Order: sequence, then C-alpha cells, then structure tokens
Amino acid sequence: MKLEHIGIAVKSLGVSDELFAKLLGKEHYKKESVEREGVITSFYEVGESKIELLEASKEESAISKFIDKKGEGIHHLAFGVENILEEVERLKKEGFIFISEEPKEGADNKLVVFLHPKSTNGVLIELCQEKP
Repeated sequence: MKLEHIGIAVKSLGVSDELFAKLLGKEHYKKESVEREGVITSFYEVGESKIELLEASKEESAISKFIDKKGEGIHHLAFGVENILEEVERLKKEGFIFISEEPKEGADNKLVVFLHPKSTNGVLIELCQEKP
C-alpha cells in the first residue's frame, strides 16, 4: 500500500489551480469530471504521490456538503492498492467500516472504495486500484 494522493476540497478549481501551479511550479496534468459523485477534479504529481483538488459540480455532492460544514481543506487520504477486493476483505476482518464495499469508478482511471471516518480516527480514507 502506498499514499496515492491527498484529496483537497476547494470552492473554485480556477482559483485553486492557479495557487497550486504557483506552489508546485507546474500545471495540473489532468482535469476530470466525475458526474456520479458531482465533482470536478484536478490532479498534480508531487514526487511519488499526487494532489487531487475537488470542486463540487452539484450542490448536493459530498464535496459541497464538506465545504459547507468544514470549509476548504484536506478531504481524504487515498492509498493505492494492488487488489482492492482483497484489501476490502482484509480490512473488514480487522474491524474497519466502509461507506461502500463495492468498488466504483473514480477519477484518474481508478476503482475506489471509502472507509468510514468513524473507524479511522475521523479521517476519510480512500482505497484505489488502477483499472485493468
């Protein structure tokens, strides 16, 4: 398992892309809409990991609710795994609670599942696997 990316909830990708491009000294490598989740994402490579900026595209999306409740900031940590189904089973046996155990298509060509923050010290954890 490795840290794949850190997800950051933002109000405006335009403003945040400008900020992160200055901070990191390079432009994002991908911008993508995930309609099912109601988000638009922007990805930056940072060494072996990535930063994923997330802007709500729907008022009822999880990102919109997160920003309303907590403001902009770190939304989740994502860990890359080789076999997402095996990791779900392993972590369930360890007592972790999932928001959904069935992998869904996520951004950046990934299958994803999320662990509930109640079982991870209040941190939303995403497991992601490169789609075959």
